[in-house]
Amino acid sequence: MRRKIITIDQEKCNGCGLCAADCPEGALQVIDGKARLVGDLLCDGLGACIGSCPENAITVEEREAEEYNEIEVMKNIVRQGPNVILAHLNHLKTHFQTAYLKQAISYLREQNVEIDLPSEFTDQEPATMQCPGSRTYSFPTPLSAGEKSRTPSQLTHWPVQLHLISPLAPHYQNSDLLIAADCVAYALPDFHRDFLRGRTLAIACPKLDSHQEIYLEKLAAFIDQAAVKSIRVMIMQVPCCSGLLRHVVEAASRAKNNVLVSCVIVGSRGEILKETPVIIESSAALA
Repeated sequence: MRRKIITIDQEKCNGCGLCAADCPEGALQVIDGKARLVGDLLCDGLGACIGSCPENAITVEEREAEEYNEIEVMKNIVRQGPNVILAHLNHLKTHFQTAYLKQAISYLREQNVEIDLPSEFTDQEPATMQCPGSRTYSFPTPLSAGEKSRTPSQLTHWPVQLHLISPLAPHYQNSDLLIAADCVAYALPDFHRDFLRGRTLAIACPKLDSHQEIYLEKLAAFIDQAAVKSIRVMIMQVPCCSGLLRHVVEAASRAKNNVLVSCVIVGSRGEILKETPVIIESSAALA
């Protein structure tokens, strides 16, 4: 089957083994001084090991690979003890892998593995696999002036943080997407009126957010699966904020669909310093 799976650049790999140590699924081993993917069925393709590699030698690609097998993974993980089991379950939960999470919990029960599961893992219904704040829903209409707010809100859905949202949520389908750095709305007094109106929203901090490797997958899903019509990126003028634009550009270049991308740079006093279209060189188009 064709699916996403990690690949290792053997020229960049220095054999440090950090990726293998951070792969409880057992898909990676250091052999002959290099990290190797030893089993397609053990790799879920979510790329948690990417952040462990100091040489940036690991990426996620889409290719023909043996189907991932959660049961085989659990056989390996159970031997490593309760801390590794819980880390794996949390890994599945934070990546919204509900089906695999159900399989893992069922395996633990079938094998009578004694482990104290936190409450968020004991209820396997998809709607309760997340915290209440990440539950997806849309608002019928934007809040108008005078309805519990002096300034009309243009927010039409919840949640908005990039780690919590699902690009497959109905409100993102064929929408114009605004991706804003966390600080933008605080600096820009007319953010709702001038920039959020008529757009769906996702926010992130390219300096402080963890596990940003997940962002590339989600951003690509906005383009290829949600088929967003455009992406406007809003960032602050500080250098660290430009990482958010780099994430969007990289995701757009990997995506199969084309999308219009623009960038707005906001000054610390709320002034618009620059607004410009962004040219995307699509790797899919070049292939």
